[in-house]
Amino acid sequence: MTKLREDIRNVAIIAHVDHGKTTLVDELLKQSHTLDERKELQERAMDSNDLEKERGITILAKNTAVAYNGVRINIMDTPGHADFGGEVERIMKMVDGVVLVVDAYEGTMPQTRFVLKKALEQNLTPIVVVNKIDKPSARPAEVVDEVLELFIELGADDDQLEFPVVYASAINGTSSLSDDPADQEHTMAPVFDTIIDHIPAPVDNSEEPLQFQVSLLDYNDFVGRIGIGRIFRGTVKVGDQVTLSKLDGSTKNFRVTKLFGFFGLERREIQEAKAGDLIAISGMEDIFVGETITPTDCIEPLPILHIDEPTLQMTFLVNNSPFAGREGKFVTSRKVEERLLAELQTDVSLRVEPTDSPDKWTVSGRGELHLSILIETMRREGYELQVSRPEVIIKEIDGVKCEPFERVQIDTPEEYQGSVIQSLSERKGEMIDMQSTGNGQTRLVFLAPARGLIGYPTEFLSMTHGYGIMNHTFDQYMPVINAEIGGRRRGALVSIDTGKATTYSIMSVEERGTIFVNPGTEVYEGMIIGENSRENDLTVNITKAKQMTNVRSATKDQTAVIKTPRILTLEESLEFLNDDEYMEVTPESIRLRKQILDKNLRAKAAKKKKSAEE
Repeated sequence: MTKLREDIRNVAIIAHVDHGKTTLVDELLKQSHTLDERKELQERAMDSNDLEKERGITILAKNTAVAYNGVRINIMDTPGHADFGGEVERIMKMVDGVVLVVDAYEGTMPQTRFVLKKALEQNLTPIVVVNKIDKPSARPAEVVDEVLELFIELGADDDQLEFPVVYASAINGTSSLSDDPADQEHTMAPVFDTIIDHIPAPVDNSEEPLQFQVSLLDYNDFVGRIGIGRIFRGTVKVGDQVTLSKLDGSTKNFRVTKLFGFFGLERREIQEAKAGDLIAISGMEDIFVGETITPTDCIEPLPILHIDEPTLQMTFLVNNSPFAGREGKFVTSRKVEERLLAELQTDVSLRVEPTDSPDKWTVSGRGELHLSILIETMRREGYELQVSRPEVIIKEIDGVKCEPFERVQIDTPEEYQGSVIQSLSERKGEMIDMQSTGNGQTRLVFLAPARGLIGYPTEFLSMTHGYGIMNHTFDQYMPVINAEIGGRRRGALVSIDTGKATTYSIMSVEERGTIFVNPGTEVYEGMIIGENSRENDLTVNITKAKQMTNVRSATKDQTAVIKTPRILTLEESLEFLNDDEYMEVTPESIRLRKQILDKNLRAKAAKKKKSAEE
């Protein structure tokens, strides 16, 4: 009979962005008294990265452990966004079950599908937590039906379809097995008990030879590279001589210098660990995700972890604009390249390839969010760089050229559904589902080529007057559609001069389109200062000052009034880009520019391109 470790449960929490997963983990930490009561629990305790706390999304998978009634529950927090799918897949290998958190009003969402599909493929045991049950608009019964439909659609087996459901309000610290909000108990005990009763305990084969697989990487200035993963069998102690089986089939011997276990949100040094434990190992600088650690006398590596390929790529360049080097600490090609290569140490879904130019790199990732988070992180660290418009990666499958398609789910007031359907059809999206969700709202589901969605969110928001909600996630590769899809419909307003933008000039230009800069902003020739209201690019002088005269004017005391400019965020700037433009990113500014700054040279290049196409 198989021996089990009844004192441990390994579980991953999965959910759509903002369905309350991180809040739920915070509450489990608090109620299990794992966190020291004297230490005030920070909100979103598991989100350790500034960007995560600001955007309210989880990017890097975290692990923590809580103790409840003598059982240690290791909880892996997974990113809810498919762009960070590389992390999700590896976590599924470390756990025996998953807790699916679903919003009691919103129900199942595209990213929920993505992560859940990964969990079911690994034959993990699911538990469903319907969160935010206290919302006045909560519809728990329908949401549970939606979850069941989703499980069936994703091919869950009979055991997985028998999932237990807990109803909770994580923010209030209440939960219950009943879907009536009045039955909520002021405790998370129903969640803990359901995890312990339903999630299988790990097999205890600690007498057999060691097998430990690295699923995540971390770096620490004191101990160097750290491999985080699960012990699948055997025992490991500090000081053991072990062998690392590399991805290329080679092996390296090393001594385990430190072992860390997880307690609450802390990592603590431990002396030994055995089968079923989730731990961190240090002692080998050259360790990578997917590699296996075994004893030197019994080298049996585990199968290499499969990681989904990138679907989107863009060019990263050294900043060569007229304002280069003014605002950043790290501006040289060596510094930018070192930083990109350092990112590869921990981000397995990223690819960085050199180009024929020493100051350009092709960077590929899982989606716009994945790459924009990298750009924003580098910017905050003091880097200056430029990036090109994102483009999809075309693959050849069985001799057919294929491009990535995304599943798009849209919630919009009914009056805008016609415009949304038309705009996505123009971008070659195919509607696969449409239903009314009540309260005058409609839910639309499309399958659309990823390149058609580049730049679409901004258009979608203005079309639905900010009331529409759009979520999209990678679905599959399908044969390429031979058509021009997506792209910006309008031209750019481009500065013809270098200097400071003046109110006087902005007043004379703003009727031509939307302005992106405030008066007093420094601009250079070739910099994009707004969006034209027509399809063509227009060069404008935005630095001209009003001529002073000694003649008193009857309108002298009139104050110049201009419209508030539209200041683009990093994502909006990426969406705005055309093929002949760059986004310049520094710690203080985000600027858009033409790749060729000089107006006459631009006209020549456009002419040349046109004649080549003919």
